[in-house]
Amino acid sequence: MRTVVEGKWRALFGLVTIIYWFALYIYVPILPTYVTHLGGSLKMVGLVVGSYGLVQMLLRIPLGIWSDRIGKRKIFVTLGLLLALASSLTMGLFPNVTAILIGRSLSGAAAATWVSFTVLFSSYFPSQDAPRAMGLAMFYNSLGQMIATSMGGYIAQAHGWQAPFLLGAIVALGGALLSLRLKESNWIEREPLKVSELLAVGQEKGLLIVSGLAILTQCMTFATVYGFTPIYAEALGATPGELSLLTFFSTLPVALAALSSSSGFVTRLGEERVVFGGFILGALAAAIVPFTTTLSQLYVTQAIGSLGRGVVFPVLMGLSIKTVPETKRATAMGFFQAIYALGMFGGPVLVGIIGDVSGLTGGFLATGLIGVIGGGLALWLLPATGGVQRPLAQSQD
Repeated sequence: MRTVVEGKWRALFGLVTIIYWFALYIYVPILPTYVTHLGGSLKMVGLVVGSYGLVQMLLRIPLGIWSDRIGKRKIFVTLGLLLALASSLTMGLFPNVTAILIGRSLSGAAAATWVSFTVLFSSYFPSQDAPRAMGLAMFYNSLGQMIATSMGGYIAQAHGWQAPFLLGAIVALGGALLSLRLKESNWIEREPLKVSELLAVGQEKGLLIVSGLAILTQCMTFATVYGFTPIYAEALGATPGELSLLTFFSTLPVALAALSSSSGFVTRLGEERVVFGGFILGALAAAIVPFTTTLSQLYVTQAIGSLGRGVVFPVLMGLSIKTVPETKRATAMGFFQAIYALGMFGGPVLVGIIGDVSGLTGGFLATGLIGVIGGGLALWLLPATGGVQRPLAQSQD
């Protein structure tokens, strides 16, 4: 009977999580091109796309501390969905660049509540099953995003630019109502995280290195997939529906690469070599974009780049806590997540500024350069973290 009850809460959480990420990503395939259609410059596109990461960076840690202090998780799940509702309505009802910037910032605030989602879901499992809980949570995360991005462009093509935003608002409202039925986590009395503890963990050399590399990874992702690649695709003649297909080719390899990272090939090759290779793949894919002349070629570049970035990120996430004591791992992960959001903001803004000066070609080449720098830094700095697994062939010497 207990298993049935627990299964009920897990299934309901899964549905709410899929809805949450659907509402945040349904309009993502068309967002950059919509900004340009409203008269926004490439720099404004960068600000709109980057505001999502900037707000997450500012709010993620305070929301986590607040949640710990009051001992509640469910209220933040509902808050995240209500913020997603407000975000979508703002962008859907007010077709101007300022409203889009405000709305996308609100979506960043909504995404900042994701930590509470994962903590609540893990409370539905025995403590020894925490890795399984996180795996399922990330599956629901990816599923919601993939469903949304595969539909958003086609919905815009059939019903107009504002339709995906309004659909996101409707779905978010339904998710907020469903979230009220979730079971609150059992409150475990413990001392809330102090800022001083966070700063102390943030001084760990290995954590700083992998967090810095994660910033570069997110710079590349948000400057291309969620930033300027859709604009280039439109210049090649892509319809809104084809923009959805472009985003699908940019996200599916990430999921496959993340899955492969859990296999033994990372151990066999060595983590710094895997991260180096992933950065170089991403760099090549970004640099080639301005020289593609068909959508088919562009799809291939996006799949290759996403495969590279998809290999890098899980490895960096694992390294962020690998050498940190068990009692400080949650704090380390919170620091890591807050810091990498800087790349979600900085990448699009930087490439947008470069794009206004030298065109999209300059922006994509700059993104490629970021990847090359990231690869070089990985080879140079990762061995110094002390948490890198050497290739098996070397470890046997």
